[in-house]
Amino acid sequence: MGELFRSEEMTLAQLFLQSEAAYCCVSELGELGMVQFRDLNPDVNVFQRKFVNEVRRCEEMDRKLRFVEKEIKKANIPTMDTGENPEVPFPRDMIDLEATFEKLENELKEINTNQEALKKNFLELTELKHILRRTQQFFDELFNPLIHDMEDPNLLEESSSLLDPSEAGRGAPLRLGFVAGVINRERIPTFERMLWRVCRGNVFLRQTEIEDPLEDPTTGDQVHKSVFIIFFQGDQLKNRVKKICEGFRASLYPCPETPQERKEMASGVNTRIDDLQMVLNQTEDHRQRVLQAAAKTIRVWFIKVRKMKAIYHTLNLCNIDVTQKCLIAEVWCPVSDLDSIQFALRRGTERSGSTVPSILNRMQTKQTPPTYNKTNKFTSGFQNIVDAYGIGTYREINPAPYTIITFPFLFAVMFGDMGHGVLMTCAALYLVIRESRLLAQKSDNEMFSMIFAGRYIILLMGIFSVYTGLIYNDCFSKSLNMFGSSWSVRPMFFPKGNWTFETLDGNSVLQLDPAVPGVFGGPYPLGIDPIWNIATNKLTFLNSFKMKMSVVLGVIHMLFGITLSLFNHLYFKKPLNIFLGFIPEIVFMSSLFGYLILLIFYKWTAYDAATSKDAPSLLIAFINMCLFNYNDPTNKPLYRGQVGIQSLLVVIALACVPCMLVVKTMVLRRQHLWKKHLGTQKFGGVRVGNGPTEDEAEIIDHDQLSQHSEEGDEVVWLMLVSSYTHTITHARTHTNIHNTSTGSLKFNSLFVCISELSEVLWGMVMHLGLSSRSGGGFFGLSIIFSAFAMLTVCILLIMEGLSAFLHALRLHWVEFQNKFYTGQGFKFVPFSFESILEGRFDE
Repeated sequence: MGELFRSEEMTLAQLFLQSEAAYCCVSELGELGMVQFRDLNPDVNVFQRKFVNEVRRCEEMDRKLRFVEKEIKKANIPTMDTGENPEVPFPRDMIDLEATFEKLENELKEINTNQEALKKNFLELTELKHILRRTQQFFDELFNPLIHDMEDPNLLEESSSLLDPSEAGRGAPLRLGFVAGVINRERIPTFERMLWRVCRGNVFLRQTEIEDPLEDPTTGDQVHKSVFIIFFQGDQLKNRVKKICEGFRASLYPCPETPQERKEMASGVNTRIDDLQMVLNQTEDHRQRVLQAAAKTIRVWFIKVRKMKAIYHTLNLCNIDVTQKCLIAEVWCPVSDLDSIQFALRRGTERSGSTVPSILNRMQTKQTPPTYNKTNKFTSGFQNIVDAYGIGTYREINPAPYTIITFPFLFAVMFGDMGHGVLMTCAALYLVIRESRLLAQKSDNEMFSMIFAGRYIILLMGIFSVYTGLIYNDCFSKSLNMFGSSWSVRPMFFPKGNWTFETLDGNSVLQLDPAVPGVFGGPYPLGIDPIWNIATNKLTFLNSFKMKMSVVLGVIHMLFGITLSLFNHLYFKKPLNIFLGFIPEIVFMSSLFGYLILLIFYKWTAYDAATSKDAPSLLIAFINMCLFNYNDPTNKPLYRGQVGIQSLLVVIALACVPCMLVVKTMVLRRQHLWKKHLGTQKFGGVRVGNGPTEDEAEIIDHDQLSQHSEEGDEVVWLMLVSSYTHTITHARTHTNIHNTSTGSLKFNSLFVCISELSEVLWGMVMHLGLSSRSGGGFFGLSIIFSAFAMLTVCILLIMEGLSAFLHALRLHWVEFQNKFYTGQGFKFVPFSFESILEGRFDE
């Protein structure tokens, strides 16, 4: 049970692993996840270590698997996740895995190369088909009107010779050439302008769009293209046109000049396209079969390769003895798990077939062990809150168990709304109930992952908010009339005021005197009387009440933090810190703010409704107490003998400051000189000298002395500065009411902010919908309620909830944890396959 409140007890152990069993032993330790290996070769380059070749082979296999995974994702094939955790393959199995991955990679690369070539050929044939079709349409559009008007068929041959270069020998007066091709649709305007400018308007361009997009064989993207045909005269223009087409990456294709040849070519192209489409389908089917088979086992392959790589990385941290038959490793591990580690080593030795057992030997060391706090899915969120402040020093008090209760409670004190708490609780319950399904989905949303990790924190914050909202009697800024009201306004109870029903109806504001018998029916059963919701002095009353409550809760929280420091001093055997640290601090705090809490409770009990007007102000009384000002006629004393008691308490508080500042520093300096000049020596096992014994030296050894090995005044000055800083910080924080004003009073300020914002939201939004009495008011109310719900969730639940969360976080870090928690340790990071694989498969 003690390990819950402190970090686990750790030990440094030495492992002696036989060379043939080292691989399997480290594998079992990785499955266990309870040891942190130390690097015993810090001066050796990573490329010069023993198992660097095995690491490279694992990285190469991992690269091949990533290539296969990329192809699987490109084909939109889902990978199977059966939750299987395969065992680590033996080193001799690495050759088989390498051969399997090599064969799979080569097969996929060959398929991709062939498929890309086929797709490129298919694209060219498709473009040629469109060119032949569009070119024929161009010629038909150009010559059909001419044929229709001509009576002599011989004129058709003469007109067609204008476009036929072969007619040059027949003495044709004009010879026009043309080229046809395909270009990206978005390049057509620029392409046309360039042709016009370079050729000076001596070319004729016709273009039309291809309706269906074509697939780019290199990238696989769908590209929109257009067919064009360019008419020109002469070889010079022909060369210019071809260069421009080449510059714009247009694809030119040979196009026959006669309709009959174009028709024959189109028929051949269509036949080749059909044959090529069949080959492409077969190739794609084969590729799909290969990828589907790989998708079934790729996750298992990844796990095996990652585990092997992690094992060889770990083996590179070990030393090899001179006989080259044994590997020596040093590990940090929890003392409570030594039996499990021994059992894992035995399993690894048996699995490897070795007959020589592996040895675990605990070592004595003065090095500070890492900090390890065991957590589960419920406590991990709260432990992360504590670790965000700083990893705890080894074996000091862990604030996480107390934070489980205090954090959601202090959040709820500031949030304090029953309706909003119910919404928060329902949202957290959804995450908790469906956590298995949500974990299986593995969302990539970082914000959702962060909220899901803190689902139990949100659940407790919501439950506590419902409780505090019930105490405040606040539900969406409205009071619930659960037990009626303890105030009565019936006229029979006002004989002096002679109030009538007409008086009540004609006056919007009336003051009820609680001192009149019958008006006040006694304490309200639970929470705050709902009558305060319509009172004009609502804020005055609630602010006074909640401010006093905030001071009480804040001071108790800080006193509890100081009290926990006592257990740290007792555990680490530091009596100096107890007598000159803890006791002055607790006395200082109790003399001032502990006394203030007693005054608050005393005032609540000493004054009733009849005498409340004569009650003195606690704030003025506390200020006068610190200033020794007792001649204030406007603020009467609360009880007899108040002057003497308060003066004594202030003197005691002031006396604690030099006790921490001067006395503790002088004692530290004396201990330092004692150990320096009157040290103890041993000759033949006999103690000689006037210095402290070993037990005394352990008791008086202080943190600041053990952290510095310098001689002379430098160590003394370091002790003085550290002691002064701690004392001044403690005294300044409390005497200036720093923690109370900037920390505890945030309870009141933030709650008032949230409460007033909720009330404004209700009055400005919902009041509009509820005030409508027309037939269409229902539809208007539906729209207004939607807006109200959205604003409530976005502003009050998310924004103000986050604000209350951050303030509760500050209260724990600054006002509570710094009293006993130094947070100067380093985290225990065990060698665990689970944590290694989480970073890969949670993506």
